[in-house]
Amino acid sequence: MTGTVAPMESSSVRVGLLGCGTVGAALAVLVDEQRDAVVRRTGLRLEIAAVAVRDPSIDRGVPLAADVFTTDAAAVVADPDIDVIVEVMGGVDPARALIAAALASGKAVVTANKELLAHHGAELFALAETAGVDLLFEAAVAGAIPIMRPLRESLAGEPVSRVMGIVNGTTNFILTRMSEEGASYAAALAEAQALGYAEADPTADVEGFDAGAKVAIMASLAFGAEVSAADVHHEGISGVTVEDIEYAAHLGHCIKLLGVAERRIAADGEPEIGVRVHPALVPLHHPLAAVRDSFNAVFVEGDAVGELMLYGRGAGGRPTASAVFGDLIDAAGNRSRGHGAPIGSLHRCRIASIDDLESAYYLELEVDDRPGVVADIARRFSSTCDEEEHRAEGSHSAFVATAELRYPAQDLLHVGPAIGASLGSENGQGQLTSVLEAHHRGETMACGVGVAGLGRHEFEVGAVDQAIGGQQTLSLVLAGLETLGELVAIWKHAADCGGPFGGTARARVHFPHALEALLPATPC
Repeated sequence: MTGTVAPMESSSVRVGLLGCGTVGAALAVLVDEQRDAVVRRTGLRLEIAAVAVRDPSIDRGVPLAADVFTTDAAAVVADPDIDVIVEVMGGVDPARALIAAALASGKAVVTANKELLAHHGAELFALAETAGVDLLFEAAVAGAIPIMRPLRESLAGEPVSRVMGIVNGTTNFILTRMSEEGASYAAALAEAQALGYAEADPTADVEGFDAGAKVAIMASLAFGAEVSAADVHHEGISGVTVEDIEYAAHLGHCIKLLGVAERRIAADGEPEIGVRVHPALVPLHHPLAAVRDSFNAVFVEGDAVGELMLYGRGAGGRPTASAVFGDLIDAAGNRSRGHGAPIGSLHRCRIASIDDLESAYYLELEVDDRPGVVADIARRFSSTCDEEEHRAEGSHSAFVATAELRYPAQDLLHVGPAIGASLGSENGQGQLTSVLEAHHRGETMACGVGVAGLGRHEFEVGAVDQAIGGQQTLSLVLAGLETLGELVAIWKHAADCGGPFGGTARARVHFPHALEALLPATPC
């Protein structure tokens, strides 16, 4: 005998839509296309009953009657026949007041407004909690990638330690073109603008502000803390060059603009949250390195779950509308069941300073090819502007900086004796000269020479057996610094002193273990 399942009884949910641009129009199409499927699965019949726009006369190509459009957004929010408000108009005002009014009146709200939530999220979350209704915002971060719901629900009991990822498709597209085609930053940006990935004024994207807003939202949800866009340290990609990308590839890395939110215990034993956006050297074997073009990915690390990564399209009308649509169905379902999906109370937290960041660094220097340069570098790094200010306590093993000195190929045979003599190591001079002679003959050979006791740090000189941009590279490894703040202070001091750090001197840093930031090319 074959059984039958009775069709689910449906209930109507009237939706007020604030904004009908790219995302709003795509949502209207999705609601129409999937209406019957949603009814079969959930018993909810979604109807967009009112749409607030600036100009109702524009043909937006959506399956909606002309009489649902209005210029009065406040009236849509206040309409007692509207059950759920969807806000996709963007900007802080008047969206903030409209959402607050909707929540206060007992209406669930779905929004894609990252700017608003990054600046006023705590306030709106509290209003939703008080009213006992939903405020859902999956589309506010990483477009179609479902990261908000897992953080709010699936990982609610997970001790999340870090959330990081590529959350801006514009910058990832630009860096992909620079990496794979050798395009300059300007050329890659122009292509992104021509394809519609970047705005005419790309500042919010390329300087990290867009990603910073998303990081603030992710941190708030992941750690249950009040984190705003003002707490996020920003560094963009406008200073990244093709040469930087070539060096990254030489080191087995690629450059990505990462948003990072992490929870840690500070030196004084107190918990703190670090939130930052910056270019980073990512090892090529890491999953984030494979994220290309305008795609996004979010990487979650937790004590129990280990590592998770979610990947997909981070922008575009239909992908973003898909995330809004999912939230709309969720909010409508919760309304029919008489309960919401609250975020819970957010606690105040201490925000970590970027100057207190601890990790390993990569430092690249470009200096004059003359005797005594390496010794001069050693002396400058082993002294500081204020010994008391920069004296670290205990072990100095937490931080590693590597200086790369580049020399023209025709001068290679003069480099070994110069470095060996400047470091005061006859044995080192002989070994290094042998290595460079082998390179000159086209043989693959490498060895290291340890030289200790230079100041309060230790150095190791070795030869790298690859050429970059037609020049041979030598490496000088410096260990003993502990924080980014200390490196920056010493770099500034060295630059102020002139010498080999003037003119062509440039610094780059990376964190081979922690996926961290690049320093500015010139001391600031």
